[in-house]
Amino acid sequence: MNSLFAVAEQFKPSDKIIDIKEFGNGNINKTFLVTLNTEEEKHFILQRINTHVFHQPELIMLNMRISTEHARRRLQHFPLSANRRWEVLHVLLTQDAQDHWVDSEGSFWRAISFIDNSQSFDTVKDIEQARETGCALGIFHTLLSDLPSGQLTDTFKGFHITPHYLAHYNEVLVKHGAGKSPDLNYCLQFIRERCGLAPVLENAKAQGKLRIHTIHGDPKVNNIMIDTASGQAVSFIDLDTIKPGLVHYDIGDCLRSGCNPLGEETGQWEAVHFDTDLCRAILQGYLSMANEFFTGNDFKYLYDSIRLLPFELGLRFFTDYLEGNVYFKVRYPEHNLARALVQFRLAESIELQETAIRNIIKDLR
Repeated sequence: MNSLFAVAEQFKPSDKIIDIKEFGNGNINKTFLVTLNTEEEKHFILQRINTHVFHQPELIMLNMRISTEHARRRLQHFPLSANRRWEVLHVLLTQDAQDHWVDSEGSFWRAISFIDNSQSFDTVKDIEQARETGCALGIFHTLLSDLPSGQLTDTFKGFHITPHYLAHYNEVLVKHGAGKSPDLNYCLQFIRERCGLAPVLENAKAQGKLRIHTIHGDPKVNNIMIDTASGQAVSFIDLDTIKPGLVHYDIGDCLRSGCNPLGEETGQWEAVHFDTDLCRAILQGYLSMANEFFTGNDFKYLYDSIRLLPFELGLRFFTDYLEGNVYFKVRYPEHNLARALVQFRLAESIELQETAIRNIIKDLR
């Protein structure tokens, strides 16, 4: 493999590079933080894209450039408060003005700006951070709400299309089976009893009740950067999955991630619960920024999205476990099974609190 310094030199002169170290805990790509000895730019992010997952990385980069350039222009006229900082990621170009570099072994590399004086969190730590989480998603959606979806390519067919994941699960179950254990039986029964949920958002889209927008695709809490001084959200990162889609997939995924105080990787799956106070704060923050395009039908399908997304991700984790852990990175053989149990228990908690969640949505309309 090419040395990391040789790769980084494609994007910045070698005499400016001080250090490179592995960074973050993403499940898909390999990410590094590059440190520079310049005053104007101290760091940037270097990534090797997982082309087994992202089969068209050139189009992913095109989507990223179109969406970030649009958001940057829109930001100039977006009425943020004077004390709020918001940064849109920049794609760094190579020395020959390309947005990526392919090494001699065929690995696909890219570089993007680093958001200084900020950090991300795997779980929401309090109500104020929950509100900021919602604000971040609201800003992101609003900045891209007038970007014609036809300008973007759907680079990840079937992504966040729940019926697609259910169909794949059924194929894998027939091919590989599931064995027998209490945990496996729980997952199998959970999916069997709720498979009718899968098409709710897609049906609404087909009926013209929900509109296509530009979505992030993976708006979990640790993809939101929080200013270390002010505590305010300042950016969304990890833009590989930007695509045309329903904002409800983003909202449901954000709440799935943000309203689980124990986090996605907890070993205490039976204690997982959906925190409705955090839910209220996230939705308050979101709607304070996204009210210019959010409609009555959008409100109508909010609860469905909140319930659906933990089911969807749990289904994906469980399918990957049955298939032999071919998609998500794992630390041990049962890791994806453990992840699925967390998501299914979270969905169960949401169902038990349906009335409370619907009342929150009603109060915020």
